[in-house]
Amino acid sequence: MIAEAAGELLQRALSLYQDNARATSWLERHLARFAEPLRLAVVGSSGAGKSSLLNALAGDEVAPLKLGDRQVMTWYQGGSAPRALAYPPGGAAPWELGAERTDRRLRVDLSPLSGQQVDRLVVDWPSRQLRDLVLMDTPALDPEAGPQALAGGLTDADAVLYLVRRPHGPELDALRSLHGPPSGWALPVHAMVVLSRADELGAGRVDALISARQVARRYRRTDEVQDLCQDVIAVAGLVASAGRTLSEPEFAALSALAQVPRPDLESRLLSADRFVRADAPLPLKPSAREWLLGRFGLFGLRLATTLIRRGANTVPALAGQLVQRSGLGELRDAIGLQFAAREDVLKARAALLGLEVLLRREPRHGSEQLAAELDRLVSGAHAFAELRVLAALRGGRTELPDELAEDAIRLTGGHGVGLLERLGIEEEVSPAELQEAIQDALWHWREQAVNPALSGVARRAAEVVLRSCEAMLARDPVAP
Repeated sequence: MIAEAAGELLQRALSLYQDNARATSWLERHLARFAEPLRLAVVGSSGAGKSSLLNALAGDEVAPLKLGDRQVMTWYQGGSAPRALAYPPGGAAPWELGAERTDRRLRVDLSPLSGQQVDRLVVDWPSRQLRDLVLMDTPALDPEAGPQALAGGLTDADAVLYLVRRPHGPELDALRSLHGPPSGWALPVHAMVVLSRADELGAGRVDALISARQVARRYRRTDEVQDLCQDVIAVAGLVASAGRTLSEPEFAALSALAQVPRPDLESRLLSADRFVRADAPLPLKPSAREWLLGRFGLFGLRLATTLIRRGANTVPALAGQLVQRSGLGELRDAIGLQFAAREDVLKARAALLGLEVLLRREPRHGSEQLAAELDRLVSGAHAFAELRVLAALRGGRTELPDELAEDAIRLTGGHGVGLLERLGIEEEVSPAELQEAIQDALWHWREQAVNPALSGVARRAAEVVLRSCEAMLARDPVAP
């Protein structure tokens, strides 16, 4: 297992650098991370919808937290009760801040931090969504900052959601800088691009997410995007957040709007100015309309009132429909399959990257041998090769015929990393039947790996799939 091998290298590095307090602290933190939940950083420029998406993932309104007009790195993790700690730079003891939960919203008293330097805030929050996941809310990307400044804030992240409006050109520049160099082997298997304001891609129409998903699929196949991430997912973050935290007063206000004749309401939802104008003949006060606009956006208002007219006449019914149509479910599934299910691999990747940097920047007697072993481990790590091929399969870059590509996606863990999920078996089978299914897959992909009808690119992908089958054969056939 790559995680165990990476842990052993870190332990050996600890012995090598035991007289270096900074290196020792870094190595110990990475070793501890293997026993901690996956850390997922949410990254994007100002206006990309970071806070909305983070709130949707957390299930409550927890973000953003700002010191005046400045946002600091904030970690949200599971806890039995609201709690907030502020960590100063340099590793000093944190300050505890007043924190409470009010109507599914986080309230933190940040006044004691006035004039203080803060490295990060850590918030404990009672949420089922945060039991096995730490969400890292990062400050908005500064396009003027250099690559080192951008990447420096993410050294503690295992995986990254990179939010953009459209994944091309300048919007991807920061993502390129986040990946590196330093290492040629460290391809971006830990990153996912999110079209976080997907409703804008469909001009705010009620069916905007259908268009946005088509856009995501198209971008997923472009060379520019494929070299930077595992996947591209479309989400209407504002709608997802509003759906997860919908209140009775908001539902009542939306229901009142839904009673307005459809042509009259649609004419007011053509722009924000028309909707909030004081003389608009609508049943809500301008201040209430402005609040709803901030919570749902024009697309969300069109969608919510349409759903109410179609029968979503309770808070749970409307909330469920909004979340379902926002694309949040697809994003959560992608996070589960591509990140959470492989968290040990991603943590090992982060640790080995950091170890490579340490060995290169602070060489000493014995570090060359450790660097050589690191290179051997990485070059032979099937877990990394499998993730790279899986990303290529999803993007259609392997040149495998369609009937082989779907089988390859499943066998490399695209639908789950358990034996039954990889083999596509949906019911309990005997160990003998399981072994037979693995052998069938093994022989089939052994043939594809040398199939002269396939291109060289396709045969190399088939070799990785074959190694996945061999790894399954070596596993306990009764294990999940």
